[in-house]
Amino acid sequence: MNIALKEGERLDDLHRNGYKIIQNPAKFCFGMDAALLSGFAKVHKGQRHLDLCSGNGVIPILLAAKTKGDSFWGIEIQKEMAEMANRSIALNSIGDKVKVMQGDIRDNILPAASFDVVTANPPYIEVGGGEQSPSGAKAIARHEIMCTLEDVIKAATRLLVSKGHFYMVHRPQRMAEIFVLFEKYGLAAKILRLVQSKVDTPPNLMLIAATRGGGRHLKMLAPLVIYGDDGKYTKEVYDIYYE
Repeated sequence: MNIALKEGERLDDLHRNGYKIIQNPAKFCFGMDAALLSGFAKVHKGQRHLDLCSGNGVIPILLAAKTKGDSFWGIEIQKEMAEMANRSIALNSIGDKVKVMQGDIRDNILPAASFDVVTANPPYIEVGGGEQSPSGAKAIARHEIMCTLEDVIKAATRLLVSKGHFYMVHRPQRMAEIFVLFEKYGLAAKILRLVQSKVDTPPNLMLIAATRGGGRHLKMLAPLVIYGDDGKYTKEVYDIYYE
């Protein structure tokens, strides 16, 4: 299908099923955090998935390519971004199972307990200056203006079925706050994995999985290392992107 690109937009290859995504570098391009989340989250056959703060829809599109889920939804507050996401969906001819809707996660526009899996790569505050992203590029500040971390966790809990799974990528500096909010809204942390650029560098991302309800037993996975000694992606990260 031919989809017209608007001024400033480009078409990028997702290296999955031939899928491509529309992006505008002046407004939003997905980063490593979204790619890693798509490799961490599990959506099984017959399950319904929802991505909060979905941006240009990269996570629903990637999960539709990687998993056997039944349907993949996103919700994005910015009308222009939601429209861009749905043009990517049309471009890839996957509108029968993937959709991004424009709306505010705080407005309860979707029915409660209607998704088996919820994912989120929520807006976060980065201290300015020279902070580096996992990809090595200068980090761009993303401020919690349109929603807070608490808004995201509260929405996830409301939208999950009992024993449903929540997957999130965030900064390790917010770990204590995340655990407090999980306790407040009835999520039980189940899996935690720290992400570091190299073996000898401190973590700069964290991947966390939780369930709505259930016992408190947290499994810590070995850190995910982005780059090997040769400066190239480790095999695990390469596989997330390309296999």
